[in-house]
Amino acid sequence: MSVIVLPDAQADLLSLQDYMLDKWGEAAWLKAEDEIFEKLEKIDAGIFNGTPVQELALVGILDYLNVYTSHHKLVYRRIGDNIYVYLIAGHRQDYPTILAKRLLSR
Repeated sequence: MSVIVLPDAQADLLSLQDYMLDKWGEAAWLKAEDEIFEKLEKIDAGIFNGTPVQELALVGILDYLNVYTSHHKLVYRRIGDNIYVYLIAGHRQDYPTILAKRLLSR
């Protein structure tokens, strides 16, 4: 099994990194980054499962799941043995708008 952070989610991470480094410093970012990747490891190992993304579940799409860390929300999908990460957003961000833009960009 492997975790694949897709290019848009990689860009999300870099943007969050820049923001957190600017606002709270390196220690806060490193803690947040560790939490994100620890959560993804637990998902990959089958220790933890997310819940369907509510906005998508309303229209019958149940295979995109979200999980939370102390500061971030992650959207992923399991395909076979792989975990694909689609979106990483801070709790203070406008998640519905980010999700809609991400889906519409496809």
